[in-house]
Amino acid sequence: MKKTIVLGIVLAFVAMGCSENQTDTPTTKPNKTNNTQPAAPAVKIPDFNAENAYNYIKTQVEFGPRVPNSPEHKECASWMVEEFKKLNLKVTEQKFQATAYDNTVLNLNNIIVEHKPEKQNRILLAAHWDSRHIAENDTEKRNSPIDGANDGASGVGVLMEIARVISETEPNIGIDIILFDGEDYGQPNDSELPPVQDSWCLGSQYWSKNKHRGAYYPRYGILLDMVGAKDAKFSKDAESMYFAKNVVDKIWSAGQSLGYGSYFTPIVSDQIIDDHYYVNRIAQIPMADIIQHDPHSSNGTYFGDYHHTHNDNLDGIDQSTLKAVGQTLLKVIYTEK
Repeated sequence: MKKTIVLGIVLAFVAMGCSENQTDTPTTKPNKTNNTQPAAPAVKIPDFNAENAYNYIKTQVEFGPRVPNSPEHKECASWMVEEFKKLNLKVTEQKFQATAYDNTVLNLNNIIVEHKPEKQNRILLAAHWDSRHIAENDTEKRNSPIDGANDGASGVGVLMEIARVISETEPNIGIDIILFDGEDYGQPNDSELPPVQDSWCLGSQYWSKNKHRGAYYPRYGILLDMVGAKDAKFSKDAESMYFAKNVVDKIWSAGQSLGYGSYFTPIVSDQIIDDHYYVNRIAQIPMADIIQHDPHSSNGTYFGDYHHTHNDNLDGIDQSTLKAVGQTLLKVIYTEK
């Protein structure tokens, strides 16, 4: 207080000395210190374009079934790689061979996409891009490959749209996208061949043992599988809850806050063997799975009546579900610090 008063007197004399004709002494108002911090600006979440995601799915299906060793498989991979490169993202093709349960040697290709690879603070998004080589849950053409519009292409379509968004509106963190190959070439339940351990998820098994970078430590991962069916219900599978509960909570909270609670249900389901199983256990990266779980499926698979049938086609893809999943992912991404 003393210093403030003395300063005011000095300033008054200075003002009088500067202008002899000035008769009014200026009034000095005490400075008021505002200790309240300005509110942090609301985080702007980009819009997820479900139509774009649908078109990415449609293009994959139009190539035909993406079964390893087929021309359609190779052509679709080339298209995806070029699409990611157009976005100025770093793309690596991890090509390898694996022997399937039926002794077929598969030529596989994990497609790895890196956004801002120099950033240490990163998360991993993943899906599988191959489609099932048989339709064992169907009543006809059971030995023919399926379109895999939902089982495979839907997750890829969502992630390709996510890639487009992050290339235009940079988030605070680095993003990696991995499209695993060979996920769906597993041994069917009714196979007459001797049981083969770990016959599914061949691409994620390989990558988990042979990461694209030696010192690769993302904070967590999110897997998408069968995320395009109408009125899909996504449960919290036991594998995700055991290894990545915090990630599950983060995703489900984001989805419910956006009004998508009918998709992101509170149901906790049994353990699911999907690509996240091997990422959790071998790569030791906590990964949660967003996957349709329908206990009312008539075929007993819990993954929808279309699962591993020829009904897994574009007619079963719903843009409202794609929007729910994609917008939820964008909220997770853009609220990370």
